[in-house]
Amino acid sequence: MSSRSDLPAHRRAAIAGLGMTEMGKVYGRTAQQFAAEAVRRAADDAGLGLGDVDGLLVSAGLGGGVDLSLQDDLGLEDLRLLSQMQSFGSTAGAMVQHAAMAVEAGMADTVACVFADAPLREGASSGAAYGSERYSPSGWGGLIATSGFSGPNSFYALAARRHMQAYGTTSKQLGEIAVAQRAWAALNPLARFRDPIDIADHQESRMVAEPFHLLDCCMVSNGGVAVIVTRGDRAATLAQPPVSVLGWAQAHPGGSLRRDDDLGLVSGAAQAGPAALRMAGVNLADIDIAELYDCYTFTVLLTLEDYGFCAKGEGGELVSTPGVLGPGGSLPVNTGGGQLSSYYMWGFTPLSEAIIQARGQAGRRQVPNHELLLVSGNGGIFSHHSTLVLSA
Repeated sequence: MSSRSDLPAHRRAAIAGLGMTEMGKVYGRTAQQFAAEAVRRAADDAGLGLGDVDGLLVSAGLGGGVDLSLQDDLGLEDLRLLSQMQSFGSTAGAMVQHAAMAVEAGMADTVACVFADAPLREGASSGAAYGSERYSPSGWGGLIATSGFSGPNSFYALAARRHMQAYGTTSKQLGEIAVAQRAWAALNPLARFRDPIDIADHQESRMVAEPFHLLDCCMVSNGGVAVIVTRGDRAATLAQPPVSVLGWAQAHPGGSLRRDDDLGLVSGAAQAGPAALRMAGVNLADIDIAELYDCYTFTVLLTLEDYGFCAKGEGGELVSTPGVLGPGGSLPVNTGGGQLSSYYMWGFTPLSEAIIQARGQAGRRQVPNHELLLVSGNGGIFSHHSTLVLSA
């Protein structure tokens, strides 16, 4: 994958707008309604009218309900780009990639990318939204289900346990990630969980799927997030500081849970991370902030290893080293609290926080050095991965 460092800034794609609805336990609205609001807010944020949007990429979570009819709901006409995309938690990065390629190639001038979901129901538990009742596997998946593995909790727990057996990673080391991200969330007025926690709190939280405690697992949220992608020269004339899209990559390893699988030992981040950095023409050491997909604490640890922030198997040591991940640390990770403590919008959670940090608009949690940001997305059971390199 070639470098884009020689592409003039005025031609390089940039994120010019960010729209976020109220998120969390917000009831009485459909995913499509959240999506429409998020796009409107993103356009307003950029100082654009909806009529300026000539491209629309849509995605929905497991609840579904967001489709191409969003164009009509928004009153958009004569679109030059329209598509529905789905690669689970890696979709946000893939959407920005497609939007960036479109605007740089002249296929469209202003592309809105939106994700929304509304799986929570009043009176029902959050666990029910992504519980085993949603999974009715057949074929190979059905065979695995007969062994008691059904739903993401058990599969990610299996991956984490394998890493523990291979490298000696511990539950307390995973807990350090939850503690650090909660410290960031305490500084974020948008975060759902802001009360400080420590390792004892992590260890005492109930077991969900061994080795995962409750505080190892992300929340579930209703809501929507949208971004506006346009060319750098146009973004520079709009209402917000532009956030340049320097590099991107995807990786889809496949073969999950087959013979000789490397589940829990390596993910698509090992391919997508270095490829995105090469495209951006920067080195890992240049990265100021990492916003990493965190459906579970273990996902963060494995991504840190696979991106190369530490050697394979040394993720536990890295995350448990004082002064690394949390506020004021040498490697700020998930500075808004992530999906563990802030809000769960699939890959748009790390993407939205990266945009806020790159703009210098994060308030008390603002990282002083925020020139280069690395953003990850993870989908399936480490089946899909996307990486973005963004610049202020």
